[in-house]
Amino acid sequence: MLKFENDWYRQLLPPSSRSNGVPFYVCSKAELSCTHRWPFWFFLPAVQIQIPLRRVHPGLRTLNLLRRWGKPATLPRLGAPSPGDKPALVPLSKFLDAQYFGEIGLGTPPQNFTVVFDTGSSNLWVPSRRCHFFSVPCWFHRRFNPNASSSFQPNGTKFAIQYGTGRVDGILSEDKLTIGGIKGASVIFGEALWESSLVFTVSRPDGILGLGFPILSVEGVQPPLDVLVEQGLLDKPVFSFYLNRDSEVADGGELVLGGSDPAHYIPPLTFVPVTVRAYWQIHMERVTVGSGLTLCARGCAAILDTGTPVIIGPTEEIRALHEAIGGIPLLAGEYIIRCSEIPKLPAVSLLIGGVWFNLTAQDYVIQFAQGDVRLCLSGFRALDIASPPVPVWILGDVFLGAYVAVFDRGDMKSGARVGLARARPRQADLGRRETARAQYRG
Repeated sequence: MLKFENDWYRQLLPPSSRSNGVPFYVCSKAELSCTHRWPFWFFLPAVQIQIPLRRVHPGLRTLNLLRRWGKPATLPRLGAPSPGDKPALVPLSKFLDAQYFGEIGLGTPPQNFTVVFDTGSSNLWVPSRRCHFFSVPCWFHRRFNPNASSSFQPNGTKFAIQYGTGRVDGILSEDKLTIGGIKGASVIFGEALWESSLVFTVSRPDGILGLGFPILSVEGVQPPLDVLVEQGLLDKPVFSFYLNRDSEVADGGELVLGGSDPAHYIPPLTFVPVTVRAYWQIHMERVTVGSGLTLCARGCAAILDTGTPVIIGPTEEIRALHEAIGGIPLLAGEYIIRCSEIPKLPAVSLLIGGVWFNLTAQDYVIQFAQGDVRLCLSGFRALDIASPPVPVWILGDVFLGAYVAVFDRGDMKSGARVGLARARPRQADLGRRETARAQYRG
């Protein structure tokens, strides 16, 4: 996850210069604004692995009235091992449009947990059965029991991760990871003994599995993706996300480990280089709102973050954007959009790698409906991240739901890169699945 503090922006500091070894971003505004970081709205060797995702909308401070509008579906079991080179699927469900997560297993036999697959961090942690009695979030989630695993190996190193919405403390342990049909990977993960924030209490996922670069990892722990590749269980350090934002269906999308599934997107993929090998940060040339407003006029940094539900940009630019789309200020940085105006709203277009990525109002307005009642919220939020020499935007699930993203870590010969392509409508995706095989595109 991105870590925020006041006054200055730092990136890629040597681990020795940080108390927890994590490079971080820093806010230039009051610390309160930094709580808009994730969770933003809380209240097989040489094969590709596909993990359908479930999405959830945990309670917003400004949307507590919505918390009973729907109930999450029953969590499914982990998928069976994938035979040969066929993708392994983990069927999952979703709840609205704010948070996406899937299921993994830890230990022998596997103890199942739901985790956010987060491109903004690099550690894996879940709650522990040994958690402190007064750590309230622990009692509302599944907890890892080392005594129930025959493959458990103690480590005992203490860890601490400070997120914008709270802190997690615990100890490191080692055990077998099961993910998308892959079994037997020995990973070092965190057993959370203390979770400080109410955010973790209302969060439906149990923990987090980071998919960022190794330099972000607390205590120098090897990230799960690196482990899978090093142990020969995954062919390439590549993964892709398809996030299904159709609120009328239960399917939340899919994470593909080892490549991408052409059934999920409309070719071609546009690849752009990663500019900072920590977060998945790329260069964005500019942003336009209809034909009358240009933002990010001199270029800016853009971080692709699956752990952030919305698109975040500098305060003044987001204010101008909301004026252009008729956003009405609500609370805590939220903006209401008149639902009846959605068909008339202008497109918001992002120029990345010389290609325009257009977001229609259907993409960037988050809609809630219950019976005859509809509520429409803007998918843009403001947060100033002091970041010389260019401003920083965070492209969260509002963008990643419209565009499939392929995250390629690269190797010694080729640098890291991200591929983007328009997501295919889900019905068309399902129609092509019988003939399309998951493959690495590049």
